[in-house]
Amino acid sequence: MNTLQQMRTWSATHHPRWLIIPRIGLGLLLFAKGIYFMRDSTILEQIIYGNSSVAENTTHWLPILIVWANLLCGFFLMIGLMTRLMALLQIPILLGAIFFISGYGSSSDVWLALLALLLSILFFIEGSGPLSLDAYFSRNREKGSQGRNLP
Repeated sequence: MNTLQQMRTWSATHHPRWLIIPRIGLGLLLFAKGIYFMRDSTILEQIIYGNSSVAENTTHWLPILIVWANLLCGFFLMIGLMTRLMALLQIPILLGAIFFISGYGSSSDVWLALLALLLSILFFIEGSGPLSLDAYFSRNREKGSQGRNLP
């Protein structure tokens, strides 16, 4: 059994159902931040490009990438689809948010980004849980492979 299968097996047997609420909350938070930054992109650009040394080394598509990653990852985390991958994609974005916000934003923004980072790490390890599309597709894949008698 490979490492990914071991993680899935462990997560399926040890995942408490109450973790669904923080997973959906994290997804809503990321999705809402994506909409917020989409509506007012100057805030995100000011946070990223406020430091002139960063602006020289950073491409101008970074704010667009952050907005769409927040929207996509937030939605997928809410429904529990590809949870580990979406959480993994959010970790570098949230680390960057903590780094940039600590010099620009309020302390509540830093704490919110830190909470989102910790939850992303948790769901990267734990997975989506039993009430998710990941679990639904996994169960149906197992049922489909059991019903076929291939030589």
